Amino acid sequence: MFFARAVAALMRGAAAVLLTLGMVACATGPEPAAPTVIPAPAAEPAPAPESAPQFRARAPERYVVQEGDTLWDIANVFLRDPWYWSEIWLVNPQVRNPHLIYPGDVLSIHFVGDRRGVMVDLAPRVRIEALDEEPFPISALQPFMFRARVVDEETLAKAPYIVAAQDERVIFGPGDRVYVRNAPDAARWDLYQLVRRDRMLVDPDTGEELGVATIPIGEAEVVHGGEIATVILREGQREAVRGDRLIGFDDDPDLLFDISRPPPGAEGRVIMLFDAITQIGTLQAAVINRGEREGIRNGQVFAVWEAGRVARDPVSGVANDTVQLPEEEIGNMMVFRTFEKVSYALVIKSIRPIREGFKVRHP
Repeated sequence: MFFARAVAALMRGAAAVLLTLGMVACATGPEPAAPTVIPAPAAEPAPAPESAPQFRARAPERYVVQEGDTLWDIANVFLRDPWYWSEIWLVNPQVRNPHLIYPGDVLSIHFVGDRRGVMVDLAPRVRIEALDEEPFPISALQPFMFRARVVDEETLAKAPYIVAAQDERVIFGPGDRVYVRNAPDAARWDLYQLVRRDRMLVDPDTGEELGVATIPIGEAEVVHGGEIATVILREGQREAVRGDRLIGFDDDPDLLFDISRPPPGAEGRVIMLFDAITQIGTLQAAVINRGEREGIRNGQVFAVWEAGRVARDPVSGVANDTVQLPEEEIGNMMVFRTFEKVSYALVIKSIRPIREGFKVRHP
């Protein structure tokens, strides 16, 4: 698929989250138009496909960028393999920043010597560009990156847990004072992440236990330490209950990373949906059964494949004849949080719902 560098923005005004990435960035209007970002090549370039860049036989000589165009759509207008976009991009002398295009700009095929490529003729409009182009922090992923945790069974079993509150309530929220057992080393002002056991993650192909997925509840601050410590619940995403565990915050994840392909031949499965029951779509997260030990890193993008269903053939004349329909590529996931054996990935594009068991592959 078609990625190089991520651009993300988080908007909470109307309880909406908007994540703009290289491939899903859209050309917009009216003026002043937000640019479609054609990102620079990743710091770790994706492995090159086998053949050289190939233009489509019916690629137009001239194409006008429309409002709502995605970079993926535009690349597909000209190329058989959109990963090659940077190799066929020819820089116009009048284009100060070839990574930005706008509605009304004209893309056209030109020859420079024996090299065939695409150039941009700018539409007149006000343009605002940053002085320095740097990787943009993936702020939209921050809630997932700090809260999504996979731990081993022993760590979770030994973690302090809520045993009671000041009253007989069984559900607690931010501002409530609760008592935590099994916290002999807790000291005043210590801050913990409050989590709830979700389930053991198991590799569907090998049966290997990959770690315990946890449900993020919130944060807890120690008021008084001791074997039975007193804590105050701080900000939270869910109500806390007895038995919820306190675990220390891990190292801050890297919020700046480049978009790239996973290692050649990388393949895995969706083994859990984050904060969902049966299916997810764009801007929702899932866990895949591949992690750091397989060379998976933040920013790597997988193609998502849906298994073809078994269909009955009523025409063949054979009783109860069935055929296995082929798999279909239905979207893309970007890895944003890695652990040793698993990774969390955000759905950045999907044309159909994604479920557990779907395959993820090198795009």
